[in-house]
Formats: sequence, structure tokens, C-alpha cells
Amino acid sequence: MKNYVITVNGTAYDVTVEEASGAAAPAAAAPRKAAPKAAPAAAPKAAAGGAGAVKVAASVPGKVFKVEASVGQAVKAGDNIVILEAMKMEIPVVAPQDGTVASIDVAVGDAVENGDTLATMN
Repeated sequence: MKNYVITVNGTAYDVTVEEASGAAAPAAAAPRKAAPKAAPAAAPKAAAGGAGAVKVAASVPGKVFKVEASVGQAVKAGDNIVILEAMKMEIPVVAPQDGTVASIDVAVGDAVENGDTLATMN
């Protein structure tokens, strides 16, 4: 038997694997606490910006492909603010409501995670 620790979506599992000839039943996995993830090397740009009351956040992890709005621009709900590239698809991040863009907290080429603030609005 061999013991392994396998991490899936941040949850670590202790797994015991038996070597057997023929068909074998799958080993049971017991969840255990995972070690906390290390902080990214660079501080997120969202902490530096954030002039507006309404945050426009990334819905998926990816790369900033295009910034379509500028600071001070009036936008309507559903207007594109930023275009993200994830899994070879272009994903628009839209204004959640009517307002004015207060800050753009990312630049083309930046890597972003789900929930990162891309822009703020008033």
C-alpha cells in the first residue's frame, strides 16, 4: 500500500492505494484541512484603486484582453467595461448599473482571478 495526499480545489485528501492483480475496489478518501494558499507575489491592483462605490469584478480567472471604458465615461447597465480572455474565449465584463466609471484598476495583459476588482463606478 502507498499513501498519497491529493489536493482538489483547495481540499487535501489522504488516499491509500493498494496494488492488486485483477479488479480492485476504489480506495476511500478522507478530507483533511489544506494548508492555506500563499499570497501572490504582486499585490493586487484593486487595493491601490477603488475610487467608486460600485465594484466591477472579474467573473472568471483570466487575462485582461481589452479595456473598453475609460475613467469618467458614462455607461449604462450592460455596457462593456473590460474584456477578459479565458480558455481562448473573450468574456465581457459589463457595468452592473448605470453610472460613471470612477477607476480602471487593470491594464491589458494583467492576469486576474475570480472576484478581483477590475474597475469601480459611481
